[in-house]
Amino acid sequence: MSTLLIEGGRPLSGRVAVGGNKNAALPLIAACLLTDEACVLTNVPRIGDVEVMARLLADLGAEVDGIGSTTLRIRCARVERDQPQSSLVGRLRGSVLLLGPLLARRGSARLAPPGGDFPARRTIAMHLGALRAMGAQELEGEGHVLEAPNGLTGASMYLEEASVTGTETALLAAAAARGATEIRHAACEPHVVELCQFLRKMGAGVTGEGTHTIRVEGAARLKGATHRLGGDYIEAGSWAVVAAVTGGSIDVEGARAADMEVVASVLRRMEVRCELEESRLRVEASSPVGGSRIVTGLWPGVPSDLISLVTVLATQATGRTLLHDWMYELRLFALEQLSGMGADLFLCDPHRIIVTGPRRLRGRALDTRDLRSGMALAAAALAAEGQSRLGPVETVERGYADLVGNLQALGAQVSREA
Repeated sequence: MSTLLIEGGRPLSGRVAVGGNKNAALPLIAACLLTDEACVLTNVPRIGDVEVMARLLADLGAEVDGIGSTTLRIRCARVERDQPQSSLVGRLRGSVLLLGPLLARRGSARLAPPGGDFPARRTIAMHLGALRAMGAQELEGEGHVLEAPNGLTGASMYLEEASVTGTETALLAAAAARGATEIRHAACEPHVVELCQFLRKMGAGVTGEGTHTIRVEGAARLKGATHRLGGDYIEAGSWAVVAAVTGGSIDVEGARAADMEVVASVLRRMEVRCELEESRLRVEASSPVGGSRIVTGLWPGVPSDLISLVTVLATQATGRTLLHDWMYELRLFALEQLSGMGADLFLCDPHRIIVTGPRRLRGRALDTRDLRSGMALAAAALAAEGQSRLGPVETVERGYADLVGNLQALGAQVSREA
């Protein structure tokens, strides 16, 4: 594992281009298992999670070309086994997305407990419920063991929570199921819409994406397809916050304006000067103020994936900000490390934190316990006086391509140590 040495206190400036949406790449790669024809994905982010997902498919027998590049060519002419490699599954929560395609292609699926951030607090009960509704049966065994010897059948279902990966699991299974499926209380995030568009290219009948009711007409045989991923608005929002907390000016390019509106809205509420165009968000040097109360929400609300970064921004803003993430407890706990840097924090409960600023931060050793809080702590180190040591940096690189190169190009004084 590597660490990142950061000399903080320097305004960052310049231009950064974001890659394809990480949260779209994973379900699209899983969808390639649904057909024996070749699929091509372009503008793929060169990040750790994508590499793990691609290697999971290769281990199942798929031909995967371009791992580590921005173009993946995947052909699953044969699916040789129903059990993805457990060591890889344990590194990636998105591996749960393989259940539906494996049931469709093999009639059975055996999955070790998925890893990723907060594995003990994030169950896959909703995913399993959707698959049961379409005829899958759960068997005794280690991890999750399912079979559908007679294939999957379309069903009408209501999701108790508008879960993104739960919706994606249902979509992947429904695309290969016999008959029609209706998914109510479905997630509306841009990456869910992107999966629907890809499945339609593959031959499934999909309508209603972007709403809470999605209908899928399964196809007897899905075909190969080509798709260019949209820009990652979470990555774009992260770089926008880096600009704001360091007092710099950065042009962030590559994400759609429609996806970036929620980011710009939070920044403007905190009086960060920014301009939003079609595929560019420009953040200029500002004097941020507290955002009063910022609450995460289902799309198009404030994404939970951004709340850690906005918390760091609040440490540099004048006044008080209450940040409320109702989804994940451990994300805010990881930010207690900011107190050791000099931040004024009050952790109300596992979901709410009050930040009073501005406070001058001091560099220190920082632990990247999950992907998003890891990037937030990197932003804090960039704003702090003195040196910080952040690690393991691989946690952040699960979702941010060429992290060190991008930081250096923006003027940050950073170096990587093994």
